[in-house]
Amino acid sequence: MKSSNPVFSRRGFARADGRAGRGARQPRTLGTPVGSPVGVSVGHPVGAESYGPHTVNPYADDGSRSPRLSKDAPPRGRSHAGTADGAMTIDDVVARSALTLGTVALTAVLSWVLLPLHDAGVGRSYGTAAGAGLLAFALSLVQSFRREPSPALILAYAAFEGVFLGVISHATSTYIAPGAVVQAVLGTLTVFAGVLIAYRVRWIRVTRRFHGFVMASALGFLLLMVVDLTASVFGGGDGLGFDSGVLGVLFGAVGIVLGACFLALDFRQVEDGVTYGAPRKEAWLAAFGLTVTLVWIYLEALRVLSILTQQGED
Repeated sequence: MKSSNPVFSRRGFARADGRAGRGARQPRTLGTPVGSPVGVSVGHPVGAESYGPHTVNPYADDGSRSPRLSKDAPPRGRSHAGTADGAMTIDDVVARSALTLGTVALTAVLSWVLLPLHDAGVGRSYGTAAGAGLLAFALSLVQSFRREPSPALILAYAAFEGVFLGVISHATSTYIAPGAVVQAVLGTLTVFAGVLIAYRVRWIRVTRRFHGFVMASALGFLLLMVVDLTASVFGGGDGLGFDSGVLGVLFGAVGIVLGACFLALDFRQVEDGVTYGAPRKEAWLAAFGLTVTLVWIYLEALRVLSILTQQGED
């Protein structure tokens, strides 16, 4: 399985006291009044503790953690992060996301250019890509289970992921679907922009039910991937048929939709972290989650475009 799997990267921001916070993919909601936008009435931010109708700032110092009476008001209590290296802002998330995604793009371009796909070097290139993919997957798991984000670990993940993507994209463009890489990149950017707009205007409501549905769907999707891989390895052929034909296109489309749903969860994580004064270092965690999700969407888009190209040639 590839390291782009969003499920293995869903850890919430750390609490102010350094302990791991509750998962950012477990919004604590108390219900949504009819017609209320998600940012106002959907419920408590990630990791918040609730006492009846109130919300406690999970990033405030223990001596000043007091319930919020209004979700529209700024969080009460002095942020622990604010007394150290500052609280996380949107600019922090944008800067670190740009650095992480830029690392992915740079190493992808370098691997595309430097790793040949001709007969003499194709084996070495594929071997390098496989090794890089496994290392990226391992690093993503390590980061997912760490209590705090590690910039070096996240950038190393991005570098190895880029090598893997570069070789896979080059091979796809050369042998399977010329032009599909550009289309997949544009499609990924379009999904990102569409989900961001839908989240900002509150067409997407990230509630506990939404979170549960996304996680259950992702688990089912992953199980199908494992079964398909097992069937193809031991049974030969195309496994369950998820890599070709109409079934393959539908399976890839479901993967893109799941990626879009994870983007909404990422946006909610960032929003809650900024609202509740998460430590600035947690911007690296937000960048990591966004990078993993965007890589997932890109790979699924590339899969769909490859299948459609092959069908058009038949």
